[in-house]
Amino acid sequence: MRIAVVHRDRCHPIKCGTECILYCPRVRTGDETIIIGEDQKAVISEELCVGCGICVTKCPFDALDIVNLPEELDQPTHRYGPNGFVLYGLPIPVEGKVTGILGPNGIGKSTAVKILSGTIIPNLGKTDAPVSWKEILDLFQGTELFDYLQLIAQKNVKVAVKPQYIDQIPKVFSGSIRDLLVTTDERGRLDHYIDRLSLRPILDRTIGNLSGGELQRVAIAACLARDADFYFLDEITPYLDVYQRMAAANLIRELALERPVVIVEHDLAILDMLADTVHIAYGKPAVFGVVTHPKGVRVGINQYLEGYLPEENVRFRDFSVTFEARAHAGGASREELFTFPAMTKHFEQFSLTIDGGEIQNGEVLGVVGANGIGKSTFAKLLAGAIEPDTGSMDTRVRISYKPQYLKGDTGA
Repeated sequence: MRIAVVHRDRCHPIKCGTECILYCPRVRTGDETIIIGEDQKAVISEELCVGCGICVTKCPFDALDIVNLPEELDQPTHRYGPNGFVLYGLPIPVEGKVTGILGPNGIGKSTAVKILSGTIIPNLGKTDAPVSWKEILDLFQGTELFDYLQLIAQKNVKVAVKPQYIDQIPKVFSGSIRDLLVTTDERGRLDHYIDRLSLRPILDRTIGNLSGGELQRVAIAACLARDADFYFLDEITPYLDVYQRMAAANLIRELALERPVVIVEHDLAILDMLADTVHIAYGKPAVFGVVTHPKGVRVGINQYLEGYLPEENVRFRDFSVTFEARAHAGGASREELFTFPAMTKHFEQFSLTIDGGEIQNGEVLGVVGANGIGKSTFAKLLAGAIEPDTGSMDTRVRISYKPQYLKGDTGA
């Protein structure tokens, strides 16, 4: 079993010598294994392809992927068109429990949620004709997902979703936080979420004037306040400090006593605390993704770190992730890289005072503290992004600075 994927945004036959066709051994014997379609993109026949990978190495635009899959992955759940991304398996929402999904981006987690929410109908890998719900239910007959998919087929499932890309929210809503949250209060629990997530001081601010951490907490509250059959939260921890993460996790645990919850999370500590079971998602981003059967949360996290799934006999990473049992030895022998002086910076409602210090060569220095306490301001002062009111940095020191909040079009 193999899949062939053409990355359509990179495939440009008019700009190359169609090396994929020229060097394909099956084409040379007369087969139409690779052709140029009506849209002027390569089309690869997976039935004729022998998986040699020559076209992959010859393509000048890195537009092709040929992947040999284990024999047991013979039934796709969904595919995005011929030679498109393929998803195998689905997570299983369980009443009264939090189900976690652990895996890299681009592996099909969002596709799985769209299927579970009824936004898209799984096509079982058939891209030439629509698939009926009878075919889908027949395939999942006798599985844990059957009853849930039956509800989707009957359009009897309401899903509340907290999106991954919260910076998109101001693009679709421009009012105050209060106005936004009131529209989501379908269970009479909004005040509880506002207090637990410390949102009351910002209720009258507009959505476009929030920090990343504030916007994340608003998105979580809006999702949890809805009256839904199934709740999906995609990454709750970005931009939140440890106290806010714990508050959000506790609220999700409360909700899970009443409704099934599925979360995608990369913070292993929060996932360990929050989830009852874990599905590992592995594969190759933008090519294929596999969602495993549910595992106990500790077992799943350990297998993910190891990069090996014993039950499936699959190694999805050629190295294991390990953690030091203790901190590295102190840097007594390290050279001083640079020193920074005592500095102050005053804003209208906030002031930061910095004691002088030094950073040593080869040192990784962590700055820990709650959101809004001045960590980003400290970094900006070191990098020269803003000027201090007292004190000054050595201008001979060049510092590269990655800001906390990034904005961009996700394309999703």
